[in-house]
Amino acid sequence: MAEQCIFCDVSAGKLDSQLLYQDEEVVAFPDIRPIAPTHVLVVPKRHYATLADAAAAGDDRLLGRLLSVAATLAHQKLGEDAGFRVVINNGAAAGQTVHHLHIHLLSGRHFAWPPG
Repeated sequence: MAEQCIFCDVSAGKLDSQLLYQDEEVVAFPDIRPIAPTHVLVVPKRHYATLADAAAAGDDRLLGRLLSVAATLAHQKLGEDAGFRVVINNGAAAGQTVHHLHIHLLSGRHFAWPPG
């Protein structure tokens, strides 16, 4: 666990958070600064600062689990045919502000392409 990592604290139950999902490896909760009507963070309990760090560690199963949880939550929360976007920012230059790997699950408004 990284020192003073807010997502590690949420995952460990040290902070009062509205968990939308929790299992042995993953938690999901609403973003405190949403950019869409639905904005959920899907976070591994194991600390990796970035997606690149998790990939370098060979934790492919966890990476797949994160995407699976995001899709399941989208289906449950939004319905079978709802559109949604998943985003992973990797590093500060890509907009990552909390350096603990996490997926943004976004829905409820139009998303332009290309993003950015």
